[in-house]
Amino acid sequence: MKQKKLIIGNWKMNPTSLNEAKKIFTNIRRIASKTSKVQTIICPPFVYLNDLQKLVTGPRCVLGSQNIFWQFQGAYTGEISPAMISDLDIKYVILGHSKRRELGETNEEINQKVKLCFKYNLIPIVCVGENKRSGSIKYFDFIKKQLIESLQGISKNQIKKIVVTYEPIWAIGKEAEREATPEEATEMSIFIRKVLSDIFDLKSISQLQVLYGGSVDCQNAEGFLNQQGINGLLLGRVSLISDKFNEVLKIAQNL
Repeated sequence: MKQKKLIIGNWKMNPTSLNEAKKIFTNIRRIASKTSKVQTIICPPFVYLNDLQKLVTGPRCVLGSQNIFWQFQGAYTGEISPAMISDLDIKYVILGHSKRRELGETNEEINQKVKLCFKYNLIPIVCVGENKRSGSIKYFDFIKKQLIESLQGISKNQIKKIVVTYEPIWAIGKEAEREATPEEATEMSIFIRKVLSDIFDLKSISQLQVLYGGSVDCQNAEGFLNQQGINGLLLGRVSLISDKFNEVLKIAQNL
């Protein structure tokens, strides 16, 4: 059975009102519910999850969490437990996003979170990506280290359920050096699969989904999605503009 394309919207710390969040989600759901070849996952701020979960009408457009803490409960002010996310019947969790790593999150912490995901029947979307890209190709070693340390102790059965997102930091946001090319994303997806096949085996990672995230919009989405090694996209600011996000969904559906 052919895998669906995964299209994930990461709203980060937006929007600033529940009414606006409901409006955006409802507009996205209207199109996403019709895309049989696409799995849409919207990751809003934690405070909106409970209310937006009531608006979910089917499996094609669901919610995800932007993060979890590495303990399931305790005196951790301001943190979100994986048990809490699971209790809301939410299945997907973004881990190791560049903005979290920027705040000091380590590979070891991500590893603890990945393991907790499986304890609570959550699907981890593990982000990896280099800060800079140079001619020395040392960035491959950087990505390899992120993968090995973030997924240490994961079993062959568990790796089958993990989603990996390649997110080159140098290609993201207003200070981006330039956009990454579809060919660069494909090269890294091949490398990611090679690293993981060495750790596990080819059979275990045969269904591994590798996504691309980094300044993706309606203009360049098709180029990335057309690459054989790219199984979907992680979108940031575009996911808050429902019309534009819906265009990406239509592109993914029609490929």
